[in-house]
Amino acid sequence: MNIVDSCGWLEYFADGPNAGFFAPAIEDTKHLLVPAICIYEVFKRIYQQRGEDDALQAIAVMSKSEIIDFNVSGAIFAAKLSDEVGLPMADSIILAAGRLYKAIIWTQDKDLKGLEEVKYIETKKK
Repeated sequence: MNIVDSCGWLEYFADGPNAGFFAPAIEDTKHLLVPAICIYEVFKRIYQQRGEDDALQAIAVMSKSEIIDFNVSGAIFAAKLSDEVGLPMADSIILAAGRLYKAIIWTQDKDLKGLEEVKYIETKKK
């Protein structure tokens, strides 16, 4: 299974320099899990930059895969990971989801670089 971090989704939707890195995971919808926090982050950014219609279209694409809800046990696990690994809230939630679902996390977020279950690519400029 795969999880694409919010930054990967945004890169893909913007057709940025690293979009091709994220495309295989995003386009394999049968093996893709989408944490609800990614829905929040992607909607917010696209809504701010391009408006509600574009943001809703992006969420429709994301919703073709299984959405992982954030529940109490996930919250507790994420909080422990945040403390142990020193991650911000959203990153710890995504890492917790990856570990709970035994998924590979695709990202260009430096905070997740070097973790065993992470496929990382450095951010490139356009």
